[in-house]
Amino acid sequence: MSATANAQKIVKLWEGNPPSENGITAPENHNENSEWVTNVSNAEIAIYLPNRSTNTRMAVLICPGGGYGGLAYNHEGVQFAEWLNSKGIAGVILKYRMPNKHKEIPLDDAQQAMRYIRDNAKELNIDANKIGVAGFSAGGHLASTVSTHYAIKGTSTRPDFSILFYPVVTMSLSTHGGSRTNLLGDNPEAHDINMFSNEKQVNSNTPPAILLLSDDDKVVLPINSIEYYNALKDNNIPATMYIFPEGAHGWGMRTNFKYYDQMTTLLEMWLKDINGKL
Repeated sequence: MSATANAQKIVKLWEGNPPSENGITAPENHNENSEWVTNVSNAEIAIYLPNRSTNTRMAVLICPGGGYGGLAYNHEGVQFAEWLNSKGIAGVILKYRMPNKHKEIPLDDAQQAMRYIRDNAKELNIDANKIGVAGFSAGGHLASTVSTHYAIKGTSTRPDFSILFYPVVTMSLSTHGGSRTNLLGDNPEAHDINMFSNEKQVNSNTPPAILLLSDDDKVVLPINSIEYYNALKDNNIPATMYIFPEGAHGWGMRTNFKYYDQMTTLLEMWLKDINGKL
């Protein structure tokens, strides 16, 4: 069964040619249950809609992680979309193209996905002012990039809120090396390191965020989230951060994460609160 079998709609993001190409020519590859997807060179979104009877009219664009080298599509994509649906929230999974050292490509795809959701909000029974972004690990870097590098001309690509799971945020020394190399190349310029260190790009219009991570994460160090949280507070942006005692990296929506019940309860409460403030 396809990983997107339960999606109501699959949409290719670029009709014709995208703004730039990533140079990947190998065929897209999915392992069992699409737990790991590689060689992504065609961007698309999979739209999961909640029952009308429970619909909050909120939506979340979901960016799975994978070090900008692949996508953990199932437990950081499908399972989260289905969880959101159970809470009356639309989940839109972004299968973004791998950058392959072309730094603009993931953001191009994420902004195009935000435009699609907003432009089609009425058809999808979504409130255009209640569209957030979520990201896991490197997908958290993309989600925080969308939250700090948004376009306001035409259809706004600014999310209304952000959900960041153990995110890569900085491109400085405390980053995840593989993510930085795959995004910025082997010898990135200082300007690009600064531009994609999203803790340095926060301003007073950055959307509120919740950050969820583990204290013992050795893959993406907690300082990534801490610096983003501090930047939000420096700009008087509402921010919530939960650091669980253990769990390491990459638990996503796996129910064997020791604090799964607590994490999902806290996230549901936060989403209800944010819904009342938007």
